[in-house]
Amino acid sequence: MSPTAETRLRAGEDASRLPSLTGMRIIAALMVFAFHANYQFPFADKDTASTFNRIFALGGSTGVGFFFILSGFVLTWSARPSDTTVRFWRRRLVKIFPNHLVTYIAAALLFLNAGTALGGWKAVPSLFLIQAWFPQVDIASAMNPVAWSLSAEFLFYLSFPFLLRWISRIKPQHLWLWAAGIVGVIFTIPMITWTFPDGPHIIWGPVTKWQGWLVYMSPPARMLEFTFGILLARIVQTGRWFKLPLLPAAAIAAVTYWFAYHASWTYSHVAVMVIPLGLVIAAGAQSDIDGKFSVLRTKPMVWLGNVSFAFYLWHALVLTELSRHTQDLKQNHGIGGGLAYLAIGFAITLVLSWGLYSLVEEPAMRRFAKPKAARAQASRSQIVARSVPGETTAAAPQREPEQDVRTQS
Repeated sequence: MSPTAETRLRAGEDASRLPSLTGMRIIAALMVFAFHANYQFPFADKDTASTFNRIFALGGSTGVGFFFILSGFVLTWSARPSDTTVRFWRRRLVKIFPNHLVTYIAAALLFLNAGTALGGWKAVPSLFLIQAWFPQVDIASAMNPVAWSLSAEFLFYLSFPFLLRWISRIKPQHLWLWAAGIVGVIFTIPMITWTFPDGPHIIWGPVTKWQGWLVYMSPPARMLEFTFGILLARIVQTGRWFKLPLLPAAAIAAVTYWFAYHASWTYSHVAVMVIPLGLVIAAGAQSDIDGKFSVLRTKPMVWLGNVSFAFYLWHALVLTELSRHTQDLKQNHGIGGGLAYLAIGFAITLVLSWGLYSLVEEPAMRRFAKPKAARAQASRSQIVARSVPGETTAAAPQREPEQDVRTQS
């Protein structure tokens, strides 16, 4: 019997590398991109606009759900017993906050340039990543609207060390039962919202602000997907995964995505896609463990996956600003004009993403992710590794846990 991923990880083997999951990230980010592009009305032709909307109306919610499950999976996969809670929190803060701050300031400058009000005090929660705790859409989506998901991720990171400690105590034979229980709770939340009193509907769905918030934006509710990702990682690590191949898993996700359009709003935006997205992530991880070829593992896809966090933070700002300057292109040049708008928006977002990743995200992680003493020790170890023949491997510094997995949430 081949060793489980957990055993191989403890032995220091390459089971800790999951490049396919990194490649998947850009696909999820592009689904969110297309969803928000739809709100800028790229196609003047009604039939084309309707088709585009039918394809990507659930792209945003599906992409975000993927990222939430993926966060739990990869953080669990890369966790090490030697890590501390404070060091973990430090790395996650350094990972997300500098990028968030840059795009927050960029949003403010774009608003001022366009003569749009910043929103007063309602813009403040977004700066501190607590905006998703407010059920008002104008607060949750203030400044950079997509940053609400970071508010949920912030809760995930605070809770992760304690969740992992608890889930690690679950016997391997019971992990699937716990995963099913979490999915059951996710499917229960929409039913809870059906008992809420009626009221004004949100602008992006046939539900009230409280229903929309609890189902889609509430950090505690979305933490269930994150927990599901933790359980899936433990299932794969302990050899309990039933090894569904990646291609069939992706096919199941595609069919379920189509089915989700026929479900009620409260189910289609989160619950329906939870299981298929989890299957894709676990299947991708198992594919990497088994060393199977995948386009997702190629260098271009991995690079795109690495900049996908920055891409996610930039895209809505770029699409909105670009739309202000391309009305003639979109309205008077048919399908070609709409496609040109999407292509230009993608290109600008990608360039900005590369810049944010290279000039902010990576330098911040190198400079601040570790305490000063740990950085000094790593530097000394590298000097020893370079200067002592035959001791390169023994003296090489350990990577930070999240760096072992070539995908960060």
